[in-house]
Amino acid sequence: MFESAEIGHKLKKSEFKREEPKIRQRLLDLQYKLLENGKFPVLIVVNGVDGAGKGETVNLLNEWMDPRHIRTRAFGLATDEERQHPEMWRFWQALPPKGHIGIVFGSWYTEPVIERVMGRQKRSEFERRLERIRAFERMLVGEGTLLLKLWFHLSKRAQKKRLKELSARKETAWKVGPTEWKNFKHYDRFIDVCEDALRETSTGEAPWEVIEGSDHEYRSLTAGRLLEQALSARLKGGPPVLTPPAPPPAPPIDGRTLLGSFDYTRKVDRGDYGKKLVKLQSRLNGLTRSKKMRERSLIMVFEGMDAAGKGSTIRRMTQAMDARFYKVVPIAAPTDEERAQPYLWRFWRHIPGHGQASIFDRSWYGRVLVERVEKFCSEFDWMRAYNEINAFEEQLTESGAIVAKFWMAITPQEQLKRFRARQETSYKRFKITAEDWRNRKKWPQYERAVNDMIERTSTDPGPWNVIASDDKLFARIEALERLCERIESSL
Repeated sequence: MFESAEIGHKLKKSEFKREEPKIRQRLLDLQYKLLENGKFPVLIVVNGVDGAGKGETVNLLNEWMDPRHIRTRAFGLATDEERQHPEMWRFWQALPPKGHIGIVFGSWYTEPVIERVMGRQKRSEFERRLERIRAFERMLVGEGTLLLKLWFHLSKRAQKKRLKELSARKETAWKVGPTEWKNFKHYDRFIDVCEDALRETSTGEAPWEVIEGSDHEYRSLTAGRLLEQALSARLKGGPPVLTPPAPPPAPPIDGRTLLGSFDYTRKVDRGDYGKKLVKLQSRLNGLTRSKKMRERSLIMVFEGMDAAGKGSTIRRMTQAMDARFYKVVPIAAPTDEERAQPYLWRFWRHIPGHGQASIFDRSWYGRVLVERVEKFCSEFDWMRAYNEINAFEEQLTESGAIVAKFWMAITPQEQLKRFRARQETSYKRFKITAEDWRNRKKWPQYERAVNDMIERTSTDPGPWNVIASDDKLFARIEALERLCERIESSL
């Protein structure tokens, strides 16, 4: 892939001086149009060979545009703290909001490439990580991000010359250390691996642009023009059209559904309930205090129809847990800040490190439930979300998280009974709103969405526990039992 970037591209200094003011003005104008438009972010991924001018180009782009609206982040290998989270966690923190430009200097490509070059990663694992990168970038583009990937290249001879030049000058010698020279010894292997990476991840929605980096004027103007062209085209048109994912299955012709097949008559006697509750809470307490949990994290997801008992079940679980160990994350309608990011962004912020737990009272499944039913997003968006959510949860478990998901199932008759009880009880009236009654009228649409969700997202990394909740006491005991079993089987 790099042959055309090793032929000695150059630009006269006089031509660069003539063109630089023009490109600066155009980029600045486009940046402010982007800010005014506010409908999508721009993310520039900068990678390449040591000494090829990556840092200089990043600095130049900040100089040419208004740096107040540019977020620049440099990434190396993950720190110990970052390794307590999923691999992509740190990159989610660097995503720019709509209307802004983000520059990622070093990126999600750096560590997989280095691990492969140094022989610490098998080919199969490398390919799996590249597949994850493709899915991540497709998700970003699907969420509206303008993604520009720039690879700055040097031939082996040009890199050696460049490193010597930088080392010889006092003001630039700091840029070249033992690491750069060590990397140079692996140049041939590095290029082979990078060719594989670029070939596998240069897709229609997120292609790589390879720039020869030996000439300052050429690489600078080329990078500037690529950004100008991409941003100008996007502001004039729309986002790229992605291939739609497979649609959800059609409803069964006999009308039977997963939720409709559960036995909602199961109960627990109040006398037995107290004994079972104490026993299970003690069991959960012991599990969360286990030494093995120091290298694991716990993520609990609670979903269900209104009045299905999510909150009361969560409280019975937290009663058994050290308050320093967990946090409850209630999910409501997204804020303006959250709307400016991909929908999974606000959940990535709450992913716990090792030895910690996050309990989500509603979650990322809102994309395939309420957003689907209420048409807050397009059919394309909620259809692609199934695979995105599965990939997200797979990353969680691979980083050491134990994912426990609960759907609190309730019948329409029991929901109506609880709604009326809330209206008639003064201290419970805050729990019932006009929106709850409105959502109830859409029960069939929600039920179909729930069945599709369970069918498409109950996986080995994150299986669904469907809890029949017409009897609250039974539901609490059942959920606690399932949670303990999930933790025990994972430790």
